[in-house]
Amino acid sequence: MKLNYKRTLCVGFAFFLICLFWQSYDNTIPLILTNRFGMSQTWSGFIMALDNILALFMLPLFGSISDRCRSRFGRRTPFIVIGTVCAVVAYLALAFVDAGQLSKLKDISAIDDEDALETIYRDQSRETLMTPDGDSFVLSELYTEEEFKAIRSTLTDASGKTSTNPDYTNYVVPARQGAAGAITQASPAGLILFIIILMLVLVSMATFRSPAVALMPDVTIKPLRSKANAIINLMGTAGGISVLALGMIFGTSAVKNSMMSFTTYYGVICGIMILALVLFLLTVREPRFVKEMHEESARFGIKEDADDDAASSGDRRLSGEERKSLIFILISIVLWFFGYNAVTSKYSVYATTILHKDYNLTLIIAQGAAIVSYLPVGIIASKLGRKKTILGGIVILAIAFLGAGFMRAEGSTMVMNVLFALAGIGWATINVNSFPMVVEMCSGADVGKYTGFYYTASMAAQVATPIVSGFLMDKLGMTVLFPYAFVFVAIAFVTMLFVKHGDSRPEAKKGLEALDQDMD
Repeated sequence: MKLNYKRTLCVGFAFFLICLFWQSYDNTIPLILTNRFGMSQTWSGFIMALDNILALFMLPLFGSISDRCRSRFGRRTPFIVIGTVCAVVAYLALAFVDAGQLSKLKDISAIDDEDALETIYRDQSRETLMTPDGDSFVLSELYTEEEFKAIRSTLTDASGKTSTNPDYTNYVVPARQGAAGAITQASPAGLILFIIILMLVLVSMATFRSPAVALMPDVTIKPLRSKANAIINLMGTAGGISVLALGMIFGTSAVKNSMMSFTTYYGVICGIMILALVLFLLTVREPRFVKEMHEESARFGIKEDADDDAASSGDRRLSGEERKSLIFILISIVLWFFGYNAVTSKYSVYATTILHKDYNLTLIIAQGAAIVSYLPVGIIASKLGRKKTILGGIVILAIAFLGAGFMRAEGSTMVMNVLFALAGIGWATINVNSFPMVVEMCSGADVGKYTGFYYTASMAAQVATPIVSGFLMDKLGMTVLFPYAFVFVAIAFVTMLFVKHGDSRPEAKKGLEALDQDMD
């Protein structure tokens, strides 16, 4: 019994392009909303939650619809193709709307420009503003106009080493955002158009996420799904790292580029998405792969519920204990996404304002650690079981967030990178095994529906957590982010203890068969 790694990698191109999109979305949309439109963290968090609000009903809906699709191309492939093409077109349109908004901000957008600083000061000098740490201030009480115009984004020490000027991030950035907000209020058409196109992007992405993820269990026999999910997540992480590498090339995290245009950057992202879709279409033959999976299951005597009358009609009912386990694992998913997504949706802003560090490099390290972990985690789960492996991952993630909560701008970059590497390992350990635990409880005919359940739980958390964390960051300061994440991840450890079903049950092997199982 061996996993077909080549097939799984090919199937993973769909998840590659999905994660490529979401990494670029999470990194840039919060910056656009706060820097271009002058939104508070609370309102930015609400906009960031829109995709998850849509996903609450769209992911189960399209997962279920794809279960019943009878296209000659398969159940999932048509959704992946149409959804990707629509998302790419809308995402490119979003970039042009952003460029249009930047043109409205031309008088205040130039970095370290005295004329721009003068305009910002005259507009915001008497407004009550807030530093990233949550302290309120009035600009005219701290600086004269000439003093404010002299503030620069970087400082240079005697040795020539440059660093981000804390006065710039504490006072100039909030003042510029306030001025941007005033311009947006005076002419809201750009924001309205931006949100309309953003909704089109999000709807397009939501139509094919469940079908894309459901394709893996469609073509993989049950005992190998944790290993296959490790490969799928590896492909997704590769997509995320590609975006972060591009971010370093384009300098998206640099203070001097905080008002840069993302048009070229988005164009490259969309080009890679189309390339990944083409590779998927050239290598994946969904109907043949599904047929071979059923034949392999029959050869090994593995029961596929899709062959049963009840299962094929979607009528298989869970037992009381199975239902309890499903509820508790879905609650656990909600909790750890509450913690994790709060960090991922706000870290680009947090890193530039509190830590004064390059968020691209730190996130690359986290995802690189995840990539290294995926295959070992899949193997460990096949030996220890998925539940024990997930509990270990929760502990690692909680420790990483707890440690990160103590980090500030003067702290060691290396320590922060180590903590994010731990977070990447912990998240990989959780992510590889949680989805297979959910679909382990369903029939083959219901994989799309149960995939929808999984994503409904994760998206429910991602609806609320950007808003709640953003509100707390506005009220208590941005440094509340990591303690907030730690608390929810720690609670997930407790709820996961009540999950009793959905674990892997590897059958005992003997002789050469056991050796083959260990080496695949």
